[in-house]
Amino acid sequence: MSAMLPHFSDIVWPDAAAYWIANARVPLCMLGEARLGLEEAGPGAQSDRDDGVVLVDLLIESERLARMVPAGTAGTDQHPRIDLRGRQVWPMLVDVHTHLDRAHTVVRAPNVSGSFADALRATASDRLRWTRDDLLMRMNFGLRCAYAHGVSAIRTHLDSVPAQAERSWGAFREVRAEWAGKVALQAVSLVPIDLFRDEGGDQLAALVAKSGGVLGAVTRAANGTHGALLDDLDALLERIFSLAARHDLDLDFHVDETNDPRAAALPHVARAVLRHGYQGRVVAGHCCSLAVQPEEQADRTLDLVAEAEVAVVTLPTVNLYLQDRVSGRTPRWRGVTLVHEMRRRGIAVAVAGDNCRDCFHAYGDHDMVDNFRQAVRILHLDHPLTDAPALVGPAPARIANLKEHGRLAVGCPARVIVFNARSLSEIVSRPQTDRIVIDNGRRSSARPPDYSELWDNEMICGPSV
Repeated sequence: MSAMLPHFSDIVWPDAAAYWIANARVPLCMLGEARLGLEEAGPGAQSDRDDGVVLVDLLIESERLARMVPAGTAGTDQHPRIDLRGRQVWPMLVDVHTHLDRAHTVVRAPNVSGSFADALRATASDRLRWTRDDLLMRMNFGLRCAYAHGVSAIRTHLDSVPAQAERSWGAFREVRAEWAGKVALQAVSLVPIDLFRDEGGDQLAALVAKSGGVLGAVTRAANGTHGALLDDLDALLERIFSLAARHDLDLDFHVDETNDPRAAALPHVARAVLRHGYQGRVVAGHCCSLAVQPEEQADRTLDLVAEAEVAVVTLPTVNLYLQDRVSGRTPRWRGVTLVHEMRRRGIAVAVAGDNCRDCFHAYGDHDMVDNFRQAVRILHLDHPLTDAPALVGPAPARIANLKEHGRLAVGCPARVIVFNARSLSEIVSRPQTDRIVIDNGRRSSARPPDYSELWDNEMICGPSV
């Protein structure tokens, strides 16, 4: 019988400036270029074909990952060693699509039916309460949750309708400065695309540029849900692409978030990318209706998306919650887009968290490990699980141009998650509430904030003044 592994809670993490994390299992998909040398190394780099992992020793020195070698090949030195006995180590994760400005409003602005239409109505009503102080409190609450769970970077969409834009972007700039060095923050404007018809579009693009943000829109009308396309959709796309080019901004769209097959804005976005030479600079989120369109139509759209190098972000937990929801009727589909078909074509795809405890999704905790575990089940990202972790690490980091996030690489900051699990199956099977976050080489003491901090804010019963 093999010796029992030491209890995870008994591992003592050193305060030394340099130490080894020995016998760590790391998913090869989290390693980028470093995987080549480790895959070809000797017996110490035992690679599990089913799990796609490699056994390594990691040297943490001066807050960075200084060396990564096949397990057992580092030789001896005077640095302390923590033997993980094959437990998994991942980089801190990236949430490339969320809504920090809407988060934690579900109590004071409930969605009475759980539908998309009622979510829009509840958001419009609650937005009257989004003062600077309210935004800062809720956004910071969400960031404290994410950071404690092991998230190092977030791209948040900000409701940017004319009455709200300056206030929300101002709060975002404050939060971004406050969290610099802990959670890297990006922001995207979120407005219905028809609001770009007039000079308000110019003003928004200038605000986004001033704030170092990403220009974005949702491919539906201000007064409606996703469905039949706007008659002037192509003209509106021309306008927003021209503004993006003028200000040298990347683009990020909410696209076809519905099970209505008439919603087919995605090929129009891809063609606009090709017309403007914007390949590799555009993200499309959701793209749900693609999964209920005829196969030939979906194939043509995917070919266009691949040619245009449009990246896609799938939001499985929120789409599962919202899509095909009818009172008293069991939903007939999962709400997600064609992730497997996209990846086969080489389209960049990431999984993200989307809404958290608001009227678009009543649940969540800004936890990308939880979102990963749910995505595996919802999207069948298993058998094998080999490349699934990439969708919450390297893939979103590349999409958002976050070079020191989402992967393990020598020379990068030592920002990792250590799991009490040896296999990917074990990670998916348990909530991983005992994970350890190492930030810049030190064990983080951060814990998710207590919900009681929100209670007074949740009980607000009228518009703020």
